[in-house]
Amino acid sequence: MTEQLLRTTDHPRTDGLRPAALGTWGVVFLVVSAAAPLSVLAGIGPLAVLIGGPSAPLVYAIAGAVLAIFAVGFLFTARHLKPMGGFYTYVTAGLGRVAGLSAGLLAWVSYNLLQIGLWGLFGVMAHGMLAAVFGLDVPWWAASLVGVVLVFGLAALGVDVGAKVLGVLLVLETVMLVILAGSIVLQRGAQFDLGTLAPENVFTPNMLAILGFGFAAFMGFESTVLYRAEARSPERTIPRATYIAVAFLAIFYAATLWIVIQAFGSADVAGVIAADPSSFFFVATGQYVGPWGVTVMFVLIVTSIFAGQLAFHNAINRYSFALSRDGILPSFFSRTNRRGAPWLAGLLQSILGAVVVAGFAIAGLDPLTKLVILVNSPGVYGVIALQLLASIAVVAFIVRNRTLPRRWYVLPAAILSIVLMAVLFVVLVLTVDYLTSAGPVIDALILAVTPTVLAIGVVLALVLRSRGSERFDAIGGNVRTSAQEIIR
Repeated sequence: MTEQLLRTTDHPRTDGLRPAALGTWGVVFLVVSAAAPLSVLAGIGPLAVLIGGPSAPLVYAIAGAVLAIFAVGFLFTARHLKPMGGFYTYVTAGLGRVAGLSAGLLAWVSYNLLQIGLWGLFGVMAHGMLAAVFGLDVPWWAASLVGVVLVFGLAALGVDVGAKVLGVLLVLETVMLVILAGSIVLQRGAQFDLGTLAPENVFTPNMLAILGFGFAAFMGFESTVLYRAEARSPERTIPRATYIAVAFLAIFYAATLWIVIQAFGSADVAGVIAADPSSFFFVATGQYVGPWGVTVMFVLIVTSIFAGQLAFHNAINRYSFALSRDGILPSFFSRTNRRGAPWLAGLLQSILGAVVVAGFAIAGLDPLTKLVILVNSPGVYGVIALQLLASIAVVAFIVRNRTLPRRWYVLPAAILSIVLMAVLFVVLVLTVDYLTSAGPVIDALILAVTPTVLAIGVVLALVLRSRGSERFDAIGGNVRTSAQEIIR
């Protein structure tokens, strides 16, 4: 009976999105591209090694294992709740409409912060690439604004077009990193060491501090569920895409960074990075691949960030669509074009990004130390908080819907996910300055964003409930289960 109720709760307005537009690999390209693997490895990887030591690659493997455990319960919930809405829908189903609306607003804000903040990194990298490769002096903000326009244009063409573009870019950056890793293995394979696994290198306070780098590298992987309405055979496509994305990122990050460390040796790599962290991968590429590799990598880092921005843009638009569908955001956010793309939501999101970029440029603020840190970092904490909330919601959903068929390991995995996510969140809060290097005042402001947005969501939901509003009943996509008491 419960299964029947759950399967009949699709919201009719979800049909505005283009059905059956994505297969497994299309979804994989969308979510892996959001992580921007080349940018993570070349931009953040050296800092992780500098702080955590030669064992730093292990944090990516640890993060992958924890997120795989989280995905077990998350995907179980996704399988039984048909309305599209990601964290918004699943938290509603497990913890009620008040918590669900708070989660929906936090997801919408967090993804916007992640995407908009990264325009600073895109602008800096594009400025450097255009100067080094083409001899052009383009201001960072101009490059970012062009990127905003291109992302909007591609997204408006439809999610399937975006997935194809992301697939090409992802393959190119993966091939470049494989060439680099292969060249190092061929030239230095006999000199590789296993110092990465030495206990004195693994169990250190610095390794604990860089856990945030590891989990931040997977940002957006959970957005697979946002494409349920546009996926072919979503019951199979979404779980496959999620596990493939997590496994690929964990193995690729850990293996590639470890091999590049071996290019200089575990004992000497810190000195190489300390000289100039931003050039670490370029130095390795020039030494083991050649000058052409440096040029190609410079271009691919820019396209990697662009791919991530397009993937985040698509995810934000689908949260906008879901919240608009349920009457929380204005109705035009759920309006789609002939390609099934929520283009008005995309247009407004792009305008917001352009305004923020222009504001930082006019104020003369540094795009990396200011735009990325002040805007992007709160999004990281918001997504981790959402993963913790979703883990709690999964357990509540399972306990209150005991008749749903499930594997024996789903409930234990969901409980373990709560413990792991709670520990992670506490650790990240305590080590916030390792992620931001912004000082106590800015750190406090960054950490305040998540509870503030959650509080606004609670107040809004309570106001809607007190007024007996139909919008309150619609929160979460009209989620219904046989355990009606959990949807309040």
